[in-house]
Amino acid sequence: MFLFAFLTKLSKGAAYNPLTVLAAAASGDFSRFLFNVGARIPAQVIGCITGVKLIIDTFPEIGVGPRLNVDIHRGALTEGLLAFGIVTISLGLALKIPGSSLMKTWISSVSKCALHILGAELTGGCMNPASVMGWAYARGDHITKEHILVYWLAPMEATLLAVWTFKLVVQPLMEDNTDFKSGAE
Repeated sequence: MFLFAFLTKLSKGAAYNPLTVLAAAASGDFSRFLFNVGARIPAQVIGCITGVKLIIDTFPEIGVGPRLNVDIHRGALTEGLLAFGIVTISLGLALKIPGSSLMKTWISSVSKCALHILGAELTGGCMNPASVMGWAYARGDHITKEHILVYWLAPMEATLLAVWTFKLVVQPLMEDNTDFKSGAE
């Protein structure tokens, strides 16, 4: 995670998870949203498919990626809740709050690991639609109803819900806090 955080900073915003890109795009203007949804997310999917193909070619005995072990509704709810949690944590860590980048990366890593463990037995707990797409494409089940609803639709909806919830809850609190500080001066 520290390497990915460094590469993200070095490349001025590159990401390996479409949920991160979608959250940033939904927080900004519409032209940025179109670029992210139309260019960056498809590039991530193509990169994951290529990466999984290279992994399978190099290490054919390696696993098959996340699989749905519960019914479609529980799977969608699980992936949605996990995505909501990780996006909310990421948005909170992205605020201009005091603290080192190292500490924020560590908090993000521990949070993602904990959420992954919570969802691992049910859905694989991936919280990354592009990564799941790579493995599903390699298995040939990337166009199934389960894959689309559980690993794409539920996390994307949860991401948008997390962004909107964050805007409703955190931004008014931050504005109240700045009003309080300016009134005290």
